[in-house]
Amino acid sequence: MAIKKKTVLNILLIVFILSFFVTPLGYHSKIMLNRLFAGSADVIPAEQRIQIEDYNWRLKNENWEFFNFEKSEGKVVFINFWASWRLPSAAELKSIQNLYDTYKGKVDFYIITDEEQEPVLEFMEENNFDFPVTYLIIGDRSPLPALEPPGTYILDKKGRIVVKKEGIADWDNARIMSLMEDLLKART
Repeated sequence: MAIKKKTVLNILLIVFILSFFVTPLGYHSKIMLNRLFAGSADVIPAEQRIQIEDYNWRLKNENWEFFNFEKSEGKVVFINFWASWRLPSAAELKSIQNLYDTYKGKVDFYIITDEEQEPVLEFMEENNFDFPVTYLIIGDRSPLPALEPPGTYILDKKGRIVVKKEGIADWDNARIMSLMEDLLKART
C-alpha cells in the first residue's frame, strides 16, 4: 500500500510541531519567534509621566554585594525585570545586551532578577551576556513596583517614568536609540 503525498506532508508537519516541544531546536525556535514578534515599547507622553518619590532602594550587584539605587539619581536609567526560566525574558535579553553595549557608561542599567546567583551566572555564560545583573531583595521597599518578567522601565534624569513596558519588547531599534539620545541630552 503506497503512502499518499498528503499523508507524508501531514506526518512531517506533526514532527515539525512536536520538535518545538520536545527538542532543543524547539527552545531556540521559540526564542526566535518571540524575538520576531516582539514589538517596541511606547513612550509615555510628557504630561502623563509619573515621577518616582525617591531613589532609596537596596539591591545586590553581580558580586552579591548590597548597594543602593541612590547612585543613579540624576541619570537616565534602564530597569528590566527578568527571569532566566521565562522564555520571553530570555528572548528579549539579546536586544537588551545590544542596548547595553551602545549605552554602557552613559545610562545606568539594572537588569533585575529575584533568582539565586548560580543559575543566573550559568545562563549569562551560556548566552554570552555581559550586562551587569542586579538581584532584587524580596520584601524590601522599592520606588517602583516590580513588574512580572519581562517588564521594563526607563527613567529620565529627573526620575520620571518615560517608558513602562509589561511583556517582551525589542530594545535594539532606532526608536529606542533616539529616545535614549534625547534623554541623555536633556538637562536635569
